[in-house]
This record gives sequence, structure tokens and C-alpha cells, in this order.
Amino acid sequence: METFQTLLANKFSDALAKAGLPTAGELTPATDARFGDYQTNAALVLGKQRGENPRTLAEKILAGLDVSDLCEPPTVAGAGFINFTLRSDAVAKKAGELLSDERFGVAKASSTKRIVIDFGSPNVAKPMHVGHIRSTVLGDALARIASFLGHEVIRDNHIGDWGTQFGMVIYGWKNLLDRESLQRDPLAEIVRIYKETNERAIGDPQVREACRQELVKLQAGNKENIDIWNECVAFSMQDFDHVYRLLDIRFDIQCGESFYNDRLPAVVDRLLKSGIAEISEGAVCVFFRDIPQLADKPCIIRKRDGGFNYATTDVATVDYRINDLKADTVWIVTGAPQILHFRQIFEIARREGYKADFRHITHGSILGEDRKLMKTRSGENVPLRELLDEACKRARKIIEEKNPDVSDADKVDIAQKIGIGAVKYADLSQYRMTDYVFSWDRMLSLQGNTAPYLQNAYVRIRSIFRKSGEPAPKVDKLILRDPSEINLAKRICQFAEIVPQVLNDFRPNILANYLFELANSFHTFYEACSVLKSDEPIRGSRLALCDLSGRVLQRGLDLLGIKVPEKM
Repeated sequence: METFQTLLANKFSDALAKAGLPTAGELTPATDARFGDYQTNAALVLGKQRGENPRTLAEKILAGLDVSDLCEPPTVAGAGFINFTLRSDAVAKKAGELLSDERFGVAKASSTKRIVIDFGSPNVAKPMHVGHIRSTVLGDALARIASFLGHEVIRDNHIGDWGTQFGMVIYGWKNLLDRESLQRDPLAEIVRIYKETNERAIGDPQVREACRQELVKLQAGNKENIDIWNECVAFSMQDFDHVYRLLDIRFDIQCGESFYNDRLPAVVDRLLKSGIAEISEGAVCVFFRDIPQLADKPCIIRKRDGGFNYATTDVATVDYRINDLKADTVWIVTGAPQILHFRQIFEIARREGYKADFRHITHGSILGEDRKLMKTRSGENVPLRELLDEACKRARKIIEEKNPDVSDADKVDIAQKIGIGAVKYADLSQYRMTDYVFSWDRMLSLQGNTAPYLQNAYVRIRSIFRKSGEPAPKVDKLILRDPSEINLAKRICQFAEIVPQVLNDFRPNILANYLFELANSFHTFYEACSVLKSDEPIRGSRLALCDLSGRVLQRGLDLLGIKVPEKM
């Protein structure tokens, strides 16, 4: 099913060809509804290229353009913009077609990909914290949208389960562990022994050396140390799984860094043999002398003491994703500080001959009310599990104030949907590179661009049908007369234009802001138009339009990983 934007763009392209003009400019939704629904700057672009008057060119193009089945006669505005206003009967026809379309007009991608999406990536022996929100919910939303568009998606949680910190953890486990505390709160106890060991190591060279020896034994496969490491990993995975269940996020594979250990020597040998890497001051490095931004930033893939590092593991990870998982596209969702690292990794992959499309999808940070990185009062990272529990508690308090008659079981369910949805939406409604201030009051508000506002719009729609006591009617066509219902139907038709745009620059905020505008359009319609008290066939048409609005809201929020309650 073609969208209005596609239909108009195709007709406009034909008109350009008839006028002997090349394709130019873009046909986009109008930035100001006073000038119509769509507009193009093609005449301005061509005028500048050809040294001709844009308005004259616009009139020449329009002479060969017939869009009478879709639009009112197009107009030329300003210096040469061409504006299009959709006909209400065309909108009614298109929206009517969406009533029975579960995809609401969203076409599957013409060329599908096998995409590995790397997101989340917490570290073992530490609780997930507030800083993990952005990668986790952004990656999940992109995975949902890519899957909906027909791509084959592999969700990979690349867990940090190996590294120098385990020397300290194992030393602390053997010398400082409190077994009762471990049973009561495993991760808190593991963090405690790590911190205490670290403090001792700073002031005591013997402790520092003992930690190094524990790490060496772990890397050599010592059974006792491997068993301790396995316990730490298991405790961490239990905590991660709890958080992911709360967030309704799943992974297809969870390959920790340790998964790639036995592949690392071969990676170094291969890069040396191919000449991509070279030995420098005892270390094995890859230099990027031909890339100005990286010329003085070599990538070390084996340290001078023979140890491997994150870069070695990431090169092995690229091998696995391309050769074993057969991916042709790899998206890595992490913070902006890792831009340099992944630029190096992707350049090494290119030099090795990998043709896959590698993308590092970066994001900004979450700030506290003081506009600094969000921390606890003691300066620690805010545990994510505690933050999500707090979101649910605050949401439940709101429910108890507004609807105390709801059953306890329903309160738990609704509070979770509202609280978790609020946290996710607060993040996804921002441009991903923007740092934003975390505010409970703002994100849980029933007013403004928030998840509760959108969820409440859906609940309001469902309440219409609870009040009527009947399901959404089956109608042959929509009857659109009031400007507010015409505008709402137009907004619904835009869903199919918006969803594919999200992946152009990995911006779920485009979808979030569309859903906010859709909810606004519904509320305007609901205030202006009587639904249940209208006479037929207007009543049936408006009920069908309400149902369609609710289903598009629900589907759009689901693509962002946000659930809707049936009541609030």
C-alpha cells in the first residue's frame, strides 16, 4: 500500500520528466499546516542550478502535474515552494483501507538485511546502573522496528565477563567474602569485596601482586578460580535477567567477552601475517597512518606483556558475527566515548576485506537535576533495578490517587506498564545524541510529551467501547466531515511514512513525537466531535476512527517497547 507521500512523489517525478527537468529537491510533509499537507522545494533547487526564476519553473512543472485524485489544485508559495493539500475524500479512502490492515500501511523493506544489533552490554560483577538505560532501550526499539520492517534481526548482549577486575574479585572472594551477605544480596557483596580489595591494593604492593597472580591463574584455566568466576557470572546474569524481564527486553544470544578467548591468538597471528598489524615496542599494533584523525592513535591488539584487550576481543567478535552468524549488517549501540575505538575496529574489518555495513550508533548521557551525570548522594552510579522499582512505586501511587477502586493485581500490572513505559519514553523521545535531565515529575506526568499521556489517550479510546458495550463496528468507508476528524485521519495515514524513517539515522524520537501528535489530534477530535451520541452512519464511522487511532497508538508504542494498559 503506497503512502500519500510516495504517490505524490511519483506523480511529481513524472511531471518533472514531462517538463524536461531532472529530479530535484524533496517532497516532504509540510512544516506548517496553513500551507497544506506536503511541499517540495524542487523549483527552488532547479532555479538555483539553472539560473531561472523558481516560481516560473514551478508553474511549468504544475502544468504537467495531475494530482486531482489526491489533492486540491497545488499552489506556489513564497519564492517557489509547491504546496499540496489532500482532498478529504482521498483521506477517507486511504484511512478506510487501513481499518483492515494490521500493518497500517507500513510496507516491508524492499531490500532486507541480516542485522546483528549489539546493545545493553553490562559488566559482570557489577549491577546494571542508570547509564545502561540508553543503550538498552534504544537498541531494543531499533531491533523491534527493524524486525517489523522485515529485516532478520539477531539481538546480541555482548557482556563484559572478562578482564583485569576479576583478579581483584577472586582475591576478595578468597579473603574477604561474607557467605551470608552473598546469599542475601550476591551482587552487593561482590561489589563490596571488589572495592575493599581495590583499596587494599592501592596501598599494599603485596595485595596488588596477589591480585595479579589470581588473574593469571584464571586466564590459565585454574579450576578454583574458574569456579569462582562462574559463580560471579551466574549471580550477575540472574540480576540482569530480572532487569530485562522488567523492561520486556530479550536477546537472541548473550556472548560474553570470555566466549572469544580461544579465538584471540589466531586474530593476532592473522593480522600480523596479512601486514595489517605490526610489532611496535614489543606490542602488536594496527596503525592508521593514512587516516588523519587516527594517524597518531594506533590500536593495540596485543600488549607487550602478551596480554589481549578489548580491541582483540572486538576484532574476534566481528569475525564471529560475519563468518558464523552470516550478518551483512552490524549495529553497535554504545555511548559516544567509544567513537574512536569502534572507528578503529571497523577500519580493521574493512582492511580485512569485510563488506558488511558496520554502524556505531552512539548516544548521549542521562543527567541528574544538577545537570551532571546522574549519581546517588554518595557519588555512586544509580542501580538500574532500584530505579525501575522506584518508577513502578511512583506510578502505583498515582493510580491509587486517581483510581483507588482498581484491584491490587491490576494496580501492580498497570503501575509496571506506566512506570517502565515512562522511563523508556523519556529516553526514546529525545534525539539519541542529546543529554537529558532525568525528572520523575516530568516523565510520569499525564500532560505533555510523556508515555502516561499517550497511554491515557489509548485508555480513553478503550473507555469509549466499554461505555458503548459493543466492539468496533465494521464499516465500508469512513465519513470525514469535521476538520478535526479529517486531521486525525491524515495523521493516522502518516504512520506508514514515519516508521521507515526511524532507521535512516536511528532516531526513535521521530516515532515518539509522531505518536504524541497523534494523541493530540485524537484529543482535539474527541473534544470537537460527538461519537456515541451521533446518528448513523456518522456514529459508526467515528467509532471506527477511534478504534483505528487506538490500534495505531498501541502498535507505535509497542515498536518503542512500551505497553499500554486497558485502564488507568
